[in-house]
Amino acid sequence: MSARPPRIKTVRRPVHGVLLLDKPIGWSSNDALQKVKWLLRAEKAGHTGTLDPLATGLLPLCFGAGTKFSQISLDADKSYLATLKLGATTTTGDLEGEVLETRPVQVTREQIEAACAQLRGEIDQVPPMYSALKHEGRPLYEYARAGIVIERPSRRVTIHALDIIDWQDDRLTLSVRCSKGTYVRTLAEDLGRLLGCGAHLSALRRTAAGPVSVNDAISLDALAALTETERESMLRPPDSLLADWPEVRLAQDEAARFLTGLRRRVNAPDQPHVRVYGPEPQAFLGGAHIQGGELIPDRLLSPQEVSSLLSV
Repeated sequence: MSARPPRIKTVRRPVHGVLLLDKPIGWSSNDALQKVKWLLRAEKAGHTGTLDPLATGLLPLCFGAGTKFSQISLDADKSYLATLKLGATTTTGDLEGEVLETRPVQVTREQIEAACAQLRGEIDQVPPMYSALKHEGRPLYEYARAGIVIERPSRRVTIHALDIIDWQDDRLTLSVRCSKGTYVRTLAEDLGRLLGCGAHLSALRRTAAGPVSVNDAISLDALAALTETERESMLRPPDSLLADWPEVRLAQDEAARFLTGLRRRVNAPDQPHVRVYGPEPQAFLGGAHIQGGELIPDRLLSPQEVSSLLSV
């Protein structure tokens, strides 16, 4: 019997930045993250909030220094294209669940627009049972699969925009822009309830998260077809997740002190969030806030990370 060839171990390396992935349908967010992490041979990686396997679209993936700012993308407003099937409700609120009830669809565009108007702004939303939210250490979907319903407190979310993109019979496509923590499945169910015919989510595509867009994202297949050097060139700097924050630039001596965690005096109004740079054009140092004329560090890169990003 011939000897089995030795297994070649993947050598991990420090990789810093953010990759905008166009997640395919059927993949969990973690599966997509692990695939890209393997393609880049990255040591440290994390994603910025899950997309259900049913959903496609923008999934920012953070590597190395970029992982320090993943929470910013998680907290950012999100935009989606949501396709609803009117006239049917399901156990999960989407097409993966069993149909609970069907009703005839007898609605007008005016009724749909009026229902959308009722759901815009700040609303209270009850998270679905089929979600990853925890109850006593277990995700809710485990209870749901066992036929157990847990009482969930409602939470306040904001629907900034909810507009009709296309409507044909029982298929309705909406453009949604919402705050973090919004369940679009629940939004679809609420809309169906207002219309009196019921509805569930049949397709979902995330188009934006904060300042980053799916228009700049790359698919898994396209990424896999690149060389390793080309893959690394697809990485954006960590501050791309903070691109809509005001910028503060410090002189070299002030930047060095700021990187040690010291507050600095600045001539600027109070700001809840700012991105901070040294004197070099790409010398991103981290995130901070301004209060009472002081620049107060929140999340900083290390000097080694700053040097690594400058050398890219």
